[in-house]
Amino acid sequence: QVQLVESGGGLVQAGGSLRLSCAASENIFSINAMGWYRQPPGKQRELVATIITGGTANYADSVKGRFSIASDNAGYTVYLQMNSLKPEDTAVYYCYADLKTTRWAPVRHYWGQGTQVTVSS
Repeated sequence: QVQLVESGGGLVQAGGSLRLSCAASENIFSINAMGWYRQPPGKQRELVATIITGGTANYADSVKGRFSIASDNAGYTVYLQMNSLKPEDTAVYYCYADLKTTRWAPVRHYWGQGTQVTVSS
């Protein structure tokens, strides 16, 4: 069973930095893309950043220039470096992965459990 295990959330003052990590478990054949969504209090989940196989990254306009996404060489761990944090970045951050568990399996979308990021003013 695929699991995405997140770490690195917490409380930080405005202007500070945090680094989130998300590690995919074993039993994976290939990963097409990994990334992060977030859900602010009382709002819908929104895409923050993605990275696809080969290293191409995309960001929401609200985080461009402040957040950076990267993956390890194996591609099974994704990181989100968050700098110059603002109170409006406060949200539960969810890792996701689009992957195949076997050569013949379809690509499926998996979610992590979420990690809270709180930015105080």
